Amino acid sequence: MSVGGPSGLSGRRVLVTGGAGFLGQAVLERLAPESCATVAAPSHAEADLRDGAVATTLFRTLRPEVVVHLAARVGGIGANERHPAVFWRDNLLMGVNVLEAAHRAGVGRLVVVGTVCAYPKFTEVPFREADLWNGYPEETNAPYGVAKRALAVGLDAYRREFGLSSAFLLPANLYGPRDDFDPETSHVIAAMVRKCVEAVDAKSDRVALWGTGRPSREFLFVRDAADAIVRAAGSIDDPAPMNLGTGQEVTMRDLASLVAEATGFHGEFTWDPARPDGQPRRTLDTGEARRRMAWQASTTLRDGLRETVAWFRADRGTSAG
Repeated sequence: MSVGGPSGLSGRRVLVTGGAGFLGQAVLERLAPESCATVAAPSHAEADLRDGAVATTLFRTLRPEVVVHLAARVGGIGANERHPAVFWRDNLLMGVNVLEAAHRAGVGRLVVVGTVCAYPKFTEVPFREADLWNGYPEETNAPYGVAKRALAVGLDAYRREFGLSSAFLLPANLYGPRDDFDPETSHVIAAMVRKCVEAVDAKSDRVALWGTGRPSREFLFVRDAADAIVRAAGSIDDPAPMNLGTGQEVTMRDLASLVAEATGFHGEFTWDPARPDGQPRRTLDTGEARRRMAWQASTTLRDGLRETVAWFRADRGTSAG
């Protein structure tokens, strides 16, 4: 596990938006041993945070002392390309409404989880938090990234005007059990895992992947991310952006090899350069997280992939049954 002591949430009323999602479920599991007074995680059907009145009523009813805002419209490159307006609109609306509702309800601390997609397209690696404002994000993810980036400005503004205590976290690309494996909306690791597992099951010797294979990414196991988020919820009172990651960069071609190893796929990958690569390189400087809350990731990519593949195979078997 990451280094450091308890989160400081004992006896507190906690609200987690997006608690039914991939990251949300991991955060709820991480909160379980923290002895919180209450932990609420309403579903989207129960509280559509795109509606300001709904957000205000939710906060007034639950009276949370700490809020972790994870609710988001998310998806891979393909989904972002197809629905840029929806990704921009929904993420901005949810964030603004949560900020205002938190202020009105007198929330003690608001943690907002942003996205590495908010960084400029050609940021020098490793990405440092000060680089966030040095250019425009990569085009396919820009509407989503800009909406999330705007929330960092909002947190700073609400702190200066209203004294709202907050934290703004920028995790690397997440993966792990319960990820979205839908071919239409999945991110890269989930997509590769599904394709390779299905190829193994079908005894196929070929898997087609998007792009050239040259871009690089950094990946953070979902439990490590959840640990950092809970730690920030209990200890951070500073909206200055803070990266969460492993500091380890991997190319898409090398990632494909690791996924092949984890799934037992021994065939060939074919790459489609007509499909978008996305941002050329992506890895984070995580020194601020170590300095400000004594946190660091502990799950290696190889170990995380093994667990992810095992979960996916078990879940497919359960679903089939």
